[in-house]
Amino acid sequence: MTDGPTDAPARFKRPTLLIVGCGEIGMRVVRLLRGRWRILALTSNPARRAELRAAGAVPLLGNLDAAATLARLAGLADAVLHLAPPPAAGGTDTRTANLLHALARHGRVRRIVYASTSGVYGDCGGARFDETRAVAPSTERALRRVDAEARVRHHGRAFGVRVSILRIPGIYAPDRPGGHPRERLARGTPVLAADDDVYTNHIHADDLARICVAALARAAPQRIYHASDDTELKMGDYFDLAADLAGLPRPPRMARSDAPARLSPLQMSFLSESRRLDNRRLKRELRLRLRYPTVRDGLAA
Repeated sequence: MTDGPTDAPARFKRPTLLIVGCGEIGMRVVRLLRGRWRILALTSNPARRAELRAAGAVPLLGNLDAAATLARLAGLADAVLHLAPPPAAGGTDTRTANLLHALARHGRVRRIVYASTSGVYGDCGGARFDETRAVAPSTERALRRVDAEARVRHHGRAFGVRVSILRIPGIYAPDRPGGHPRERLARGTPVLAADDDVYTNHIHADDLARICVAALARAAPQRIYHASDDTELKMGDYFDLAADLAGLPRPPRMARSDAPARLSPLQMSFLSESRRLDNRRLKRELRLRLRYPTVRDGLAA
């Protein structure tokens, strides 16, 4: 599967990137790399093939939950951007295990960037910290991510692949489905009172796509990066800011003791963790200048 005559000099061939989990962020990466890389996109949905082709990617049908469908991935790509989430239940990421088993059949892949989550740290009591902090997952969702990180890093050591991990906080963008808080604000969903509130971390979807591209080019092997912007806001203050910028009423405040009766278990899980991610490694090593360094910049844009 080449891009020109088979006898073309290797220096004129574009490298091939496989995007696994080519959803909304993956499509932004495709737009950034189109013409510079040959892009393959794994999808389990045949209906998406036309959309992926139109964007500039070659669609490959395969299902991370069905290992036999992934056999053709071996030997196709020089690099892999793994954006797919783990399964919805359990403490292990069988999807990542299936993917790595397929890639191990051929030694062509030399770079893997895995998109993880900042939830692997659990509750940090609002502390500000860098990537050297130990993980302490407090939910099954975070445990699956820790399992995936360990699998990817082991694969890198075993097969000589340059593996890097992006620990990603809340993703937002005004043009992203569900990526702007206006819908929650319009519903009048309450937030915690200031004394009970937690710190949250954010990254604009466009900047996250740029981080993925920078990691493919410059990330050090076995290195972890906080894919976060410079914002240090508590959750309630974030929604207050979003309301002010959107011209909507600020959300009502409530005591933590009242929250279980008014919020879903998933919403409650986010209110049980407070942390501030230090992103200096991202900017120093990946040499990335954020387009939207704060949520004010991103929401206003």
